[in-house]
Amino acid sequence: MKRVVPAAVPGLVFLSGGQSDLQATEHLNAMNQLPDLPWQLSFSFGRALQAPVLKAWKGDPTKVGEAQQAFHHRALCNSKARFGEYTEQMETAKAA
Repeated sequence: MKRVVPAAVPGLVFLSGGQSDLQATEHLNAMNQLPDLPWQLSFSFGRALQAPVLKAWKGDPTKVGEAQQAFHHRALCNSKARFGEYTEQMETAKAA
């Protein structure tokens, strides 16, 4: 990318499709741990944010709170990954 994308480009956003929500978070984190990148890096997280929410909710109005927690958790992990600060322990902390 450094050979073909000018450093003046402010950021690169990749699609997260085809990855699980967890894989997308891990890959974003790994990309943002690379040294000396001139751009901001992120994913377009539509599916990777929605999948755990839909799995928790399942259309059941009594599970709205669980769905909201799933969304908050994935958004928090992705936010940390955006800065290369995500850790695997954040996934187990969700259960606590």
